[in-house]
Amino acid sequence: QVQLVESGGGSVQAGGSLRLACVFSGNIFSRNTMGWYRQAPGNQREVVASITSGGDTVYQDSVRARFTISRDNAKNTVYLQMNNLKPEDTAVYYCNRFLPSAWYASMSWGQGTQVTVSS
Repeated sequence: QVQLVESGGGSVQAGGSLRLACVFSGNIFSRNTMGWYRQAPGNQREVVASITSGGDTVYQDSVRARFTISRDNAKNTVYLQMNNLKPEDTAVYYCNRFLPSAWYASMSWGQGTQVTVSS
């Protein structure tokens, strides 16, 4: 059984920062590539960043140079440091294994953490 617990969201003004954390357990192992996703109202879920077990990272163009994904395999925790936040970053943020979008409907998701950025 997969368990994902996201935390760290909140309400900030544009230009502010937040650090999200996600603790995972169950059949998600430290060797899995992990991703941070977000879903804004009326939009589809999208991946914003991913990180391999070895620490290689990939970012969506809109967040590159502003967001940093990291992980602590010993703690089964993935982080997302978000700097220079923009109103368009407003969404519910989730973490999970990094898989193609066709898999999203069949994956187990946590409750997510709300990020709200005001202008």
